[in-house]
Amino acid sequence: MEKNRLRVIMPVIGVVFLIIIDQATKYLAQNALKGKESYVIIPGVFELQYLENRGSAFGMLQGQRVFFIAAAAVMLFLIPYLYRKIPSSKHFFYLRVIAVMYLSGALGNAVDRIVNGYVIDFFYFSLIDFPIFNMADIYVSVATSCLILLILFYYKDEDFEQIHIFKK
Repeated sequence: MEKNRLRVIMPVIGVVFLIIIDQATKYLAQNALKGKESYVIIPGVFELQYLENRGSAFGMLQGQRVFFIAAAAVMLFLIPYLYRKIPSSKHFFYLRVIAVMYLSGALGNAVDRIVNGYVIDFFYFSLIDFPIFNMADIYVSVATSCLILLILFYYKDEDFEQIHIFKK
């Protein structure tokens, strides 16, 4: 019983913790950067720059607030459903962490869209003129990169046969 309780509580704690970090950094960025010049960390490479993003990744789909909130609502149900389908063994620990990161990223940006009508972005790599992003974006990007690497180099076909997504 205790092990099952931890299996539910730990990912919830992880999601809450990551959302708190995301929201705290956005709050700090808003208070320190809004209406001000960029704060250069490494000249010509990296800076902090305030941006109110009303779109998605890289500013696509501008003004589609309802769509993004609906997508986050779907993630709120889909990711925990998939999480429950992942076997409890240590071998699948990484997939569970990835699920926590995806949900944290989706909900972190959803909070902004619901509360502000836009997402606060502030990390900017000027060296490559990469679009401005935030912690929630980092969670999703890192989770995606790790998932790709795990699929290519760690998990085998037989591992995925253990994940019964549509099991009755």
